[in-house]
Amino acid sequence: MNLNSLHWSIVKIAFLAFSLLTCAASFPAQAQDLKEFEKHITEFTLPNGLHFIVLERHSAPVVSFHTYVNAGSVDDPKGKSGIAHMFEHMAFKGTDTIGTTNYPAEKKALDEIERVYDQLDAERDKRSLADPEKIKKLEENLEAAMAKADEYVVPNLYPRIIEESGGVGLNAGTSEDNTSYFYNLPSNRVELWFYLESARFVHPVLREFYRERSVVREERRMRTESEPIGRLQEAMLSTAMQAHPYRVPPVGWASDIENLRTEDARHFFDKYYVASNLTIAIVGDVDPAAVKSLAARYFGRLPKKPLPGPVTTVEPKQDGLRRAEINSPSQPIELIGYHRPDQYDKDDPVFDVIESILAGGRTSIIYKDLVRDRKIALQAGADATVPGGKYPSLFFFYLVPNAGHTTEENEKALDVLLDQFKTQKVDDASLARVKTRTRAGLIRQLDSNSGLAQLLASYSANYGDWRKLFTGIDEIDKVTAEDVQRVARAYFTPENRTVALSVMPAAAKGEEK
Repeated sequence: MNLNSLHWSIVKIAFLAFSLLTCAASFPAQAQDLKEFEKHITEFTLPNGLHFIVLERHSAPVVSFHTYVNAGSVDDPKGKSGIAHMFEHMAFKGTDTIGTTNYPAEKKALDEIERVYDQLDAERDKRSLADPEKIKKLEENLEAAMAKADEYVVPNLYPRIIEESGGVGLNAGTSEDNTSYFYNLPSNRVELWFYLESARFVHPVLREFYRERSVVREERRMRTESEPIGRLQEAMLSTAMQAHPYRVPPVGWASDIENLRTEDARHFFDKYYVASNLTIAIVGDVDPAAVKSLAARYFGRLPKKPLPGPVTTVEPKQDGLRRAEINSPSQPIELIGYHRPDQYDKDDPVFDVIESILAGGRTSIIYKDLVRDRKIALQAGADATVPGGKYPSLFFFYLVPNAGHTTEENEKALDVLLDQFKTQKVDDASLARVKTRTRAGLIRQLDSNSGLAQLLASYSANYGDWRKLFTGIDEIDKVTAEDVQRVARAYFTPENRTVALSVMPAAAKGEEK
């Protein structure tokens, strides 16, 4: 249940610090916890379809806000990869009243940028017949037009207002399945949040778009192109997924990013940032009645629009082993993925249990065998849901060989463990340990207002009911050793397998010798 659908780059963190708990391992010990929890929850939906979940917690005068947009990079139009992520950046640029000294004049300057860019694109589209001198002149005109628009901009005013009002944790994230915006404020600044958050969705201004596009392009260069693990991740997904947009990284392909236009971001916003596609969770020192009144006043301004449809492309069944390699002079790494169904499938909790048994901490099978006992792996682990859960994805393993050992040696060792896992039923003690860990996980997460706001919003958006966060324990408890063996046998097969690994170039090997 990797509902957060966090950016695939979280795998990078896993290689540096192996997580002991999974998102799935997050449910309370007893059913009455849900009943007690419900007493403090208020839910309502505005006439335009925007859904709110409010949890009262008066232990401290602070409030956490989480806006969940049920659209992510998987919804990027073809040839426009990275546009969901790009709009996330734009959402911090302000409105027609925030971030500008003179919006009417700025609007004319922004329109002029687009007019010049249209001319530049038209000339570039001539390709071999394009006039280099004309392109150069248009590029100069474009830079001049952007400089003119910059004269009206008050840089970073939107986030500065929040920070000067005591806001902390201001951030956002775009994953394959969703986009989220979140931060915390003192409880006497609740109305400020309603004004600011609604304004950027009612009157967004896509100022500094092309300068920010360059920032995003550099982000891709630093986090993906300059990092072996980033390139390996892309190789893995683009090999395992041949049709579904899960194969495309959230940051976007380089050439797509370089050609994104303001109108692309506007079209994405108009289609996906509709009220009925938003879920907002508010947790902390608040009055639900006041929240409902403020929600109607500020977010009621969002027009009612049709809900966008899901991705219809279905990944064809894999019918044989796939393998990808990238050259890298760095630490060898191997990724292994097996296709699996989406988070709504009846076997979803079984995959979570399998992940926990195989790779859930220092008592897990993989850690004990490859890392602790045999010491052939520096790090090794698994993730039940990569890169997202809304659509069929991958059950994923990663292997980082220890000094003096190879990816091939680690891969063979993992295969032996998986064969044993498929032929020998998991013991009762291991199952019980998983279920105990699942109960402990959520209890810890409930301590954090911001983390809880994120969970409430994501579970509500994904399942139509935040209670799934709690009732999912029943699904975990029902998983049997027979279920674990059945799913492992069905999905951990050679024909369903994709392998991606980094290999040292021959020249580098020669230098090493």
